Amino acid sequence: MNSEEIKKKTGKTAKLYFEGFTGERPYELWKTFDEGLAKDLSLFITGQMYARERIPHPTRQLVAVAALTALERKDELKLHIYAALNVGCKPQEVAEVIFQVGIYAGMPIVNSGLKCLKDILIERGEWEDFIKD
Repeated sequence: MNSEEIKKKTGKTAKLYFEGFTGERPYELWKTFDEGLAKDLSLFITGQMYARERIPHPTRQLVAVAALTALERKDELKLHIYAALNVGCKPQEVAEVIFQVGIYAGMPIVNSGLKCLKDILIERGEWEDFIKD
């Protein structure tokens, strides 16, 4: 894949995952410190890793949610919960993944992850619909 194709894939994947996210994205943070490195990281992470088609985007995002929940990386977790919902994961699926992590990482981690999910659902205006189901 040439550099123009990677750029296009990066933009397409970033839009698919993160469109509408209001928090600071990692790329924006990196860019304030080193613009060239930020570009390289973005092209690799978003344009090459996230854009891979070996597993579907919803599966990829549920894996990210599980890992970030277990590691208790709240900022990144919120970003990837948002991305999971953007690519079609149901809130119930995201919650189930977070609950499953509790078996391995403990219930305080689950509570933290569910709070992140709730915050994102409230931000997106989807909380009321979620609690009705």
